Amino acid sequence: MTLPTSPAAERNRHPILEVLREELRQRSRVLEIGSGTGQHAVWFGKALPHLEWQTSDLPAQHAAIGAWLAGEQLANVRPPLALDVRTAELPAGSYDAVFSANTAHIMDIDAVRAMFALVGHVLEQGGVFCLYGPFRFDGRYTSPSNAEFDEALRQRDPAMGVRDLADLDRFGASAGLERVRLYAMPANNHVAVWEKVIAGAGDSPRG
Repeated sequence: MTLPTSPAAERNRHPILEVLREELRQRSRVLEIGSGTGQHAVWFGKALPHLEWQTSDLPAQHAAIGAWLAGEQLANVRPPLALDVRTAELPAGSYDAVFSANTAHIMDIDAVRAMFALVGHVLEQGGVFCLYGPFRFDGRYTSPSNAEFDEALRQRDPAMGVRDLADLDRFGASAGLERVRLYAMPANNHVAVWEKVIAGAGDSPRG
């Protein structure tokens, strides 16, 4: 059987792993939002066996994720949750880390806001949210290629687009999250890391 593959996931898994080795070395329960093909979950789960890695995505992606998990049989990587960031109901404080890659620019802005609210809800105090992807900084693109990528996204769907880090910081603040680190990555991408700093923030029902 030919497993579904994402070329982007193949390219970025090594640099992302180096960040996660540092950020997740003292963590134990990770929720991945938007597991996609499942490649990242298998790669990171194998490389970081101290973590219990919970995959999740919309149901349409579950077959792909399941195929990767079946091929590896990793005891620490869990079958996917059916998760829509707008409607997900998960226990408060049930994870000490959340990871997501290349999701914010394909969600509409309300879904991005909902993702941050969900992260604030599921993270325990002191937990971290690691978000990988392209970002704008105070309205500026990091490179001409990111500007072209943003234009291509918006032509595909006007609700998509490269998000401004200032907007993400505001969404985070509303969910009790504060950005604490930012890692420059290859191909003009970054990993932004927020920490849950306000106990109880994000624990109320999300609208």
